[in-house]
Amino acid sequence: MPHLETYRGMRIQKTLATLCSLFVAQCLTLAAFAVEVAEPAGAAHGYPGLYDINGKKLADSEFRQWVENDRLHVVITRKFSAGEVYEEHAQFRQQPELIQEKWSWKESKHGRSQREFAVDFMAGIASAHIRQDNKDVSKRISIEPGRTFAGFGFSLALSNPRKRLLSGEQVQLKAIGFSPFPTFGPQVVTVTVSHGGVDRMRMSGRSLKGDRFIIHPEIPFIAKFFVDVPDTKIWLTNPAPAGFLRWEGPIVLPEDPIIRVDLISSEKSGPAEATGS
Repeated sequence: MPHLETYRGMRIQKTLATLCSLFVAQCLTLAAFAVEVAEPAGAAHGYPGLYDINGKKLADSEFRQWVENDRLHVVITRKFSAGEVYEEHAQFRQQPELIQEKWSWKESKHGRSQREFAVDFMAGIASAHIRQDNKDVSKRISIEPGRTFAGFGFSLALSNPRKRLLSGEQVQLKAIGFSPFPTFGPQVVTVTVSHGGVDRMRMSGRSLKGDRFIIHPEIPFIAKFFVDVPDTKIWLTNPAPAGFLRWEGPIVLPEDPIIRVDLISSEKSGPAEATGS
């Protein structure tokens, strides 16, 4: 009998040791994937341009970024000649890691809301309203603070692991999007971020150089038969310090048109061309 009790005690100790090891490994894994802030963002004000994927100008934009109450706030407003307005809001904490707390996108025409999307990262709730289809959804989602981003959040998130990406490493983060599959609503998708090369592009008569980063959604195999989620591309200025230069991707939903946003607004946007370096 003592031998049985000793055996049981050894099993319990081994189990506890295994659990402790798993707990430590999980903590180390989370720390490794969190986006540490190497270059905290501050106040900024600019007037980017919005274009279709071929470089035709669609709208003028205003970008505002400031720090208030230890939070980084971002507001981007895009105004179209036909009376449409896109407005994106985001809020972040930058210490000790970059953590997105809020994101929202509103499309209106002549002052009347057409589509609205919002994510409360702290509460873990995402919602959407589409007036034309009479759709209203709100869903609880799983958020990993420091790894989960939406909208402009990825432009900020990329500037911090930039050196790792330039060395050829790939980083996995989480993206919040809205998809019609399996039913319309918010989805949390793993995305693989990689460095695609160095390009030059013309903006307002100038040739600017930037590092191209690719955000590739890891869509489950079965879902690929129902929804096509294109990659998003973000260019950051080269050489460092890294700042936003260009963005290309669908407006909000996967089936939305692919658009381009340039740091400097001009009548036409030139394509990105590889430098070979």
